[in-house]
Amino acid sequence: MGNWQLRQIISYVQSKPRFEMSEELHRQWESEQASLKLRLVDSDTEAWQRSPSFSGLQRVGGVDLSFIKGDDVNACAQLVVLSYPEMELLYEDCRMVTLSAPYIAGFLAFRETPFLVEAVQRLESETPSLLPQVIFVDGNGLFHYREFGLACHLGVLTGLPCIGVAKNLLQVQGVENSERHKEQIKELRNRGDTFPLEASSGRVLGKALKSSDRSTKPLYVSVGHRISLDTALRLTTACCKYRIPEPIRQADIRSREYLRKHFPEGSEEGATAGRERERDGLRGSGASNGIKKNCSL
Repeated sequence: MGNWQLRQIISYVQSKPRFEMSEELHRQWESEQASLKLRLVDSDTEAWQRSPSFSGLQRVGGVDLSFIKGDDVNACAQLVVLSYPEMELLYEDCRMVTLSAPYIAGFLAFRETPFLVEAVQRLESETPSLLPQVIFVDGNGLFHYREFGLACHLGVLTGLPCIGVAKNLLQVQGVENSERHKEQIKELRNRGDTFPLEASSGRVLGKALKSSDRSTKPLYVSVGHRISLDTALRLTTACCKYRIPEPIRQADIRSREYLRKHFPEGSEEGATAGRERERDGLRGSGASNGIKKNCSL
């Protein structure tokens, strides 16, 4: 696609009227979240999850959506599957998709999940032997307004264990970026531990985690589906070469590289964002041999 086509897409998106969420749609989405939440399992269901070394775990997945600069409708939906514990790429699926639902706080899953579910279904249909045994999601799970975030949504719809890993704090259910939270982050940097994300009700919705020695910012880990919080934390740490778990990191890198290749004018990053991504280990991926690739515009 040429630069003139990219400019046409951006011009079209910017000319569209802003979406206003109706009360009816809000109730519909809340009802669907509540219905799906009844199927959520927040405990370990697999033998490998109970093993101190995750014996039996061979494939871990990661998903990501990356957007063209100035365009919040067209995105690259990416699924990767890595070997565990080697973290070598076994499979990737990248597709340009057009998002029909808007971004509404608390309802991100209705915007992104359909395309991620389709990617998992394609893999299951075409190469079931490479289906991941757990998926890392760049977003929240139980740590959510209604305790049913993107990782929960994807987990329940695919039936696979999922872990929510957010890079930024969602201020929800009494958890705030307060002075106390900032003090906890400082303590976390020094001791390299975790601290709970406790709702006003007293329920622990997730934990902040220092994922690597070089990391200066925590990750916010929460249960998505069919895994306990303790296991999610252990596995997140085990999958981190840098701050970001390798499955999410690889999905992010590859989706952005795809956009840089096909939409060079719309995928530029600012200097600050570039420095942050470099600290997180999000620069460059290198080629991998013998992987299953499924890429399409």
